[in-house]
Amino acid sequence: MSGAGAGGGAQSAGLGAAAAGCCSSSSGAGSAALLGGGSGIAGRLPTRVLEHVLSYLELPDLMNCSLVCWHWYNCLADENSEVWRSLCARSLSEEALRSDILCNLASYKSKLKSFQHALSSHDCSRNVYIKKNGFTLHRNPIAQSTDGARGKIGFSEGRHAWEIWWEGPLGTVAVIGIATKRAPMQCQGYVALLGSDDQSWGWNLVDNNLLHNGEVNGNFPQCNNAPKYQIGERIRVILDMDDKTLAFERGFEFLGVAFRGLPKTCLFPAVSAVYGNTEVTMVYLGRPLDG
Repeated sequence: MSGAGAGGGAQSAGLGAAAAGCCSSSSGAGSAALLGGGSGIAGRLPTRVLEHVLSYLELPDLMNCSLVCWHWYNCLADENSEVWRSLCARSLSEEALRSDILCNLASYKSKLKSFQHALSSHDCSRNVYIKKNGFTLHRNPIAQSTDGARGKIGFSEGRHAWEIWWEGPLGTVAVIGIATKRAPMQCQGYVALLGSDDQSWGWNLVDNNLLHNGEVNGNFPQCNNAPKYQIGERIRVILDMDDKTLAFERGFEFLGVAFRGLPKTCLFPAVSAVYGNTEVTMVYLGRPLDG
């Protein structure tokens, strides 16, 4: 599967796909050639020496290097190697690496992948910004405005999971879900922005309503006296583009499928908020675990 940044709107299934737009350049191939192309001495370098060399490269170059030979591929397959640790240290903020934001990601490579899929600072309302940690949206206290943001990368196939949690008051409307590239990320008044048209699907955490095409599609989860969202509680969003469904989990409890029959188009993780100075964090987890 190929990937794209917020401006491209293509799908992505992995870290290499997130950098696909760069991998076709000559820089990666040049780096591989300079290192010997996997033949001769370079192909027989001890793993620790090879890791040290590769730790100076950036993501597009590493993706090309992984295709050079089995030795280089196996070196880069270790997701907690010095290579990925070094790239994480250069790419992610110290706050993100030391806080519990990425606590559910076990490897350096998965942390870097999550950063590649985080909320976009370029595809959001003008009334929000992404904090220095790279994962948290902050909404400025602007009256009579609903403001949202999309993830950097959208999906048109495969299965994907991410976590979202509020770190401030919800206000009257707080919606999590998905949106196409055409869905607006700002509107006047305090409304459920996600789900306000046929380009987005959302779950309003305030009243537990499912929203799409400007209509309420029922309550969620479908149970009597469903508990309301608690500040800081992590909600897991599961997008299955093969079955065309969107589902949610809370803690380790599967809440059920919220939407079915999603269109075969590129869909992005998205949030919308109305409360001034509230903050929302999104962390991409990758392919969801079954069972």
